[in-house]
Amino acid sequence: MKVTWKHHLEKDILPWWNRRAIDTEHGGVFTNFDNNGELLSRNKYTWSQGRWAWLAAELSEELAKGNIADADADAGQWAERARYTAQFLLAHALLGDGRTAYLTSREGIPIPQGPEGELAISVFADLFTALGLGAAARIHPQYGPKWLDAADTILHRAERDWIARTCLSEPYPVPKGFRDLAGPMNLLHTAAEMLRARQVCPMTPDFWTSIAAVRDRSLDLLLGDDGFLGEDAWWEFYPASSELSDTLLGGHRTPGHLLEALWMIAHALEQAGETPPWQRFARLGMRAFEVGWDDNASGMFRYVHLTGGRPHGRLLDAQASTPYEALLTQTWDTKLWWVHSEAVYAAAMLAEHVPGMEPWCERVSEYTFSAFPDQVHGEWAQIRERDGTPLNKVVALPVKDPFHIIRSLIFLSRIERRS
Repeated sequence: MKVTWKHHLEKDILPWWNRRAIDTEHGGVFTNFDNNGELLSRNKYTWSQGRWAWLAAELSEELAKGNIADADADAGQWAERARYTAQFLLAHALLGDGRTAYLTSREGIPIPQGPEGELAISVFADLFTALGLGAAARIHPQYGPKWLDAADTILHRAERDWIARTCLSEPYPVPKGFRDLAGPMNLLHTAAEMLRARQVCPMTPDFWTSIAAVRDRSLDLLLGDDGFLGEDAWWEFYPASSELSDTLLGGHRTPGHLLEALWMIAHALEQAGETPPWQRFARLGMRAFEVGWDDNASGMFRYVHLTGGRPHGRLLDAQASTPYEALLTQTWDTKLWWVHSEAVYAAAMLAEHVPGMEPWCERVSEYTFSAFPDQVHGEWAQIRERDGTPLNKVVALPVKDPFHIIRSLIFLSRIERRS
């Protein structure tokens, strides 16, 4: 089956968001939709707002180049959406210490979310804010110094806190004794995306050198001798000692996360002028598909044991599960939108460079296009049961977020143009 991802983006995905989710009054986007497309709240997670600013900037550039079409908004309108969202984040989300409020009202009033009334509870929300500010600066260089300075503060604070293991990481809290793959992944992606503004934003050479250094340190955390990604295996939670290797957390893997990491690393290496190790990436990608694929119902599991199947291993506390352990056991066999959108792009990217990936490329594309586009309510049903039944259940943030879908469709449309 030949899936035209560009057509899907233009005809099915962009119209849904254009016509019901843009906040033209305050900036940003509404994302608190259920699977049926019903808007449940106009509150704004900075996690989603930062990612929306990145999407708006990327779509503006794609439209300006004529690579895609949008019947509802032109390149200038998408550029303005990026600007309005960046301004919303700068005015309301930043807390002045390199962190961001996790949730705000529609108007931008921060809403406490932590157990002690904390506003900042997620390094991921912080980094997605920096990601969006960096992308918006690229297409609005007149605002570049202010937006990039804010993004730089966030990026370096996040790196320091991740290394010190002091950062909070809702909705995926990492217990003591482990390092998480998501940390260096997001540090890498944010730094690499900020660097794309080098040619248009008048920052000092030292500024760009410091951003590139974060990118390069993150690459080493991922690919180095003691990195998360080996030659043919990987860690999701890297245990500080071998005594934790037999735990549920030490033994679990997130196949979609690895596949997302592979393309992020490949893009960053190419940006740095290096050739990605495609054979190594193919072995890792093949392993993710082998352990992550559901042979009975098709599709990719959310979580698996490192050998495949249901995650298992001893709990950190035999008397009670940590929040992340509960997440593993309760949602491991769900089929999620982001896992499959990332898997489709990673497979297509690898298939361009390494023979033998084509069967997986076809298999995951067939399943994704048949399972997730919602013919009744539009866009995608983002969460499904193992058998494919739509599931209205919160598995991370209680939002319908377009980031993974639109980003992957943009990247897939570029591959389609090359083929």
